[in-house]
Amino acid sequence: MDSVNNNEKELWIGDEKFIPFLSEEEIQKRNAELGKEISNEYRSKLPIFIGVLNGSFIFMSDLMKNININCEIDFFKLSSYGDEKISSGRVRLVKELNADIRDRHIIIVEDIVDTGLSIKYIEELIMEHKPASMKVVTLLLKPDSLKYDVKIDYIGFKIPNKFVIGYGLDYAQKYRNLRSIYVLSE
Repeated sequence: MDSVNNNEKELWIGDEKFIPFLSEEEIQKRNAELGKEISNEYRSKLPIFIGVLNGSFIFMSDLMKNININCEIDFFKLSSYGDEKISSGRVRLVKELNADIRDRHIIIVEDIVDTGLSIKYIEELIMEHKPASMKVVTLLLKPDSLKYDVKIDYIGFKIPNKFVIGYGLDYAQKYRNLRSIYVLSE
């Protein structure tokens, strides 16, 4: 059985080598900045943060610790990857929202936006419920991978089109618990 050491300089998964990309400290510093920016913008509102499971749960948890206004949370669960490193190109809803979002200020929380397919799908779902507004915050954005015209309002980090794991991002549902983000070495 593989074990995970959160302080490793490199990580081997089978014959693939992953190297550190974003440190825990860099991620937490950016979370604090995003939290402050969102809190300032929504100071007079009661937003509902909607996390996209499974990947966003760690980012959303840490982001929420930096939000200093009243708010609510809920979660979607989508599936588009399975155990693969690239999206299947199809999105399906696995868990629906519990909250009534009509006339609410919605902030979608994603771990990573690459093609934009999931965000496009979520936007269509959300807009059916007639929210007051909808914005998107993502920890990671791969601008070179975007295939859909989606608006991302708050971006943690823009990254190259490379496969990353850790801090909620998985490889075949594993390695989400790494505190830093690792990138597949070439």
